[in-house]
Amino acid sequence: MSTPFFGDIFGQWWHINGIFLTFPLFIALVTLFSGLIAMTMIDARTFTIPIQIPLVMTAVAFIAVVAQTFITTWYTAQVWPYPMVGWTWCSAAFGGMSGVMLSMVLLKAGIFKVSFADYASYIKEGEPLAQYPFARREVCKELLFVIPIFFGFIVGFMVGYEKGMPPSIVQGLGGSMLGYLIGGGLIWGIRIFGTFGFGKEAMGLGDVHLLAAVGAFVGWKDPFLIFFIAPFSGLLFAAVAAVLEKMGKRRSEIPYGPHLAIATVIVVLCRPAVDWTLNIIMPPVPSHSVQMLQKNRTEVELTYTEHISETYFWALRFDEQVESRSNTKEVI
Repeated sequence: MSTPFFGDIFGQWWHINGIFLTFPLFIALVTLFSGLIAMTMIDARTFTIPIQIPLVMTAVAFIAVVAQTFITTWYTAQVWPYPMVGWTWCSAAFGGMSGVMLSMVLLKAGIFKVSFADYASYIKEGEPLAQYPFARREVCKELLFVIPIFFGFIVGFMVGYEKGMPPSIVQGLGGSMLGYLIGGGLIWGIRIFGTFGFGKEAMGLGDVHLLAAVGAFVGWKDPFLIFFIAPFSGLLFAAVAAVLEKMGKRRSEIPYGPHLAIATVIVVLCRPAVDWTLNIIMPPVPSHSVQMLQKNRTEVELTYTEHISETYFWALRFDEQVESRSNTKEVI
């Protein structure tokens, strides 16, 4: 079945159901881009990302996913905007988010300490960043914060291991939470280990919240793509800045957050080009478009190999009808 340009970008689910049947997730998509623009502008000027922006974005993503499951949509081969997950990973995500909540409670209670609390006192006048001398000590506080999240994730994984496919509302919310944890975990892992290795703050904590919020919108797979595309944006900016410096222009620094935002826009809005590039660079790796279609639910679940949901059955019926009509040259 042929789709227009925007159908190729977002997939059959968006194209077939239209804006009215996908309204909650459409609002979430608008919120995603609005938040990225706001964070990019603020981060580029101040080298900080107000935590309120990614927190609101994450809340909107979770609420939109829940609301979307109450709207009946047409069955297509793409049953959800991002790959859904079974009980194994849903339970892991719920356990990880429980760990986040526990760590936040302990932080508010004063048992866990805020890291880099005195960072501002080391910033010199006219400088956006400081040469902070106690980075390794401070990042240990963040490592302590991560421990309940890690154990909650592992316990959740074990509890839900190969329990089948949960209801759609659980799958959608679990996939969103899993994207949140993986998106934030990627950047936080680099921040912690990079700081231990180099003795200075490797990446901003705002970048952790940024990619975590993005993961809540796009699911658990795209944060990996965004993470690896963002450095190319940074290299391009560095090359342009170097050329401008040679021409006598003042070279300005830019934080990493805008590069993550640019990579997110590329992954979401340039999906066909991204898939085409991946198929050339890594032919054995299934492209996102194949994964999104979810014709094999066992690949989506990753661990569960027996259960096939009713939604999947009707998705196959829809594909068979479309293929039959195409063969008889009927207009769809």
